[in-house]
Amino acid sequence: MKKVIRGGTVVNARETVKGDVLVDGEQIVAVGQIGPVEGAEEIDATGCYLLPGLIDNHTHMSMPFGGTTTADDYNTGTQAAAAGGVTAIVDFALQMEDGGLQSSLDQWMGRAEGTAHVDYGFHMAVTRSDEGTFKDMPKMVDQGVSSFKVFLAYKNVLMITDDLFMRVLEESKEHGGLVQVHAENGWIIDRMVAEALGRGDTAPVWHAHTRPEWVEAEATGRAVRFAEQADAPVFIVHVSCTSAAEEIIAGRARGVAAYGETCIQYLFTDITDLERPAPEGARFVCSPPIRDAVHQPFMWDCLKYGHLQSISTDHCPFDDSQKALGADDFSKIPNGLACIQHRLPLMWEHGVREGRISMNRLVDVCSTAIAKTFGITTKGAISPGMDADVVIFDPNTPFTFSTATSLMNVDYDLFDGKTVAGSVRSTLCRGSVVFDRGEIKTQPGHGKFLKRQPFDAALQGDLAG
Repeated sequence: MKKVIRGGTVVNARETVKGDVLVDGEQIVAVGQIGPVEGAEEIDATGCYLLPGLIDNHTHMSMPFGGTTTADDYNTGTQAAAAGGVTAIVDFALQMEDGGLQSSLDQWMGRAEGTAHVDYGFHMAVTRSDEGTFKDMPKMVDQGVSSFKVFLAYKNVLMITDDLFMRVLEESKEHGGLVQVHAENGWIIDRMVAEALGRGDTAPVWHAHTRPEWVEAEATGRAVRFAEQADAPVFIVHVSCTSAAEEIIAGRARGVAAYGETCIQYLFTDITDLERPAPEGARFVCSPPIRDAVHQPFMWDCLKYGHLQSISTDHCPFDDSQKALGADDFSKIPNGLACIQHRLPLMWEHGVREGRISMNRLVDVCSTAIAKTFGITTKGAISPGMDADVVIFDPNTPFTFSTATSLMNVDYDLFDGKTVAGSVRSTLCRGSVVFDRGEIKTQPGHGKFLKRQPFDAALQGDLAG
């Protein structure tokens, strides 16, 4: 069925034009001044901005962690995503057993298939060093899982050794993959955690004090150096602070194909949130931890000038009962924040309206650059031939954060009571209205698996700006 979205202003990463969008089935077929279209559904977007569907390349749905499982599955989590203007996620499939990667990917595919409301892809996290792992890496790329992740933290659970990290870089380069790195020094963290607990320091804020900035910066620098030696691209996830970002900047200055993202929690929360009384402080425990607010201006500049290529959410939700597993021991608090719905309204309010970034740069760091980095060729722009992923964003209808407006499957909202000037009116994914004025319009299973292309360094040159 054809649809015409009329009266809005189309915002892409490189241009802003007033015009209509013609959709035929799942694709955009025209952008501009469009006359009458027989039989087409008319959608009035007067006074609104039309943005490409956002892509969240860092989420954790139905993920086992710390003796529990994240509170959002692919049904609830992608509903919340759509409410935040997100039309595609790239989730993490964790290698859960020896003998290769395929069986773990099959498990995650089974969880998402038939349940998601928006499109989804996967990164494969490598946590074991066996020949089956390396044998399966090219198979992952062939199946459209063209990125891998390694952890330099979470010792005895997810953390890999440096020799395995180097092997992953080498194998990934050979087969067209991109390696992502959780960059914290797990050995030092474990030592500092033991010392803190031995002193009786058990409150949530000690999660941050035992994962200081230098621990992240050291691991980031090591990851960039390893990539330099392997002559392979590397992408540092959830960069939280100045010193870690500077390691990426220094690597790029040396010619290393080093890229990175930050997340909304590092722009809109700070270490004082971890000092809140129970149960609130535990809600803000994530890794790397949220930092002193002094880092935020630098992180904004990293996004503005392309030192970091994108911003995601690292959506990893746990409700209060799950966070309470660490009530007497911060090291047992499940790590992760619930925020997949909140990126666009927060970035619009504090990025665009407050003059930190342009509308076009917001689209770039939340959609277009992510599509280019992660091989999503049909999304990231409102242009003929692209998927009809369109966000109708109303800059004049305020949005108040609360459990009443949140579709995330947790019993709190990190930004409860905060009001911003603009809101998502509607979200279309492949031509279908998934979210409209507070309601989900699709059934589970509308979302399809995204088969992504291998990493292409040639597309990365125009990410800054």
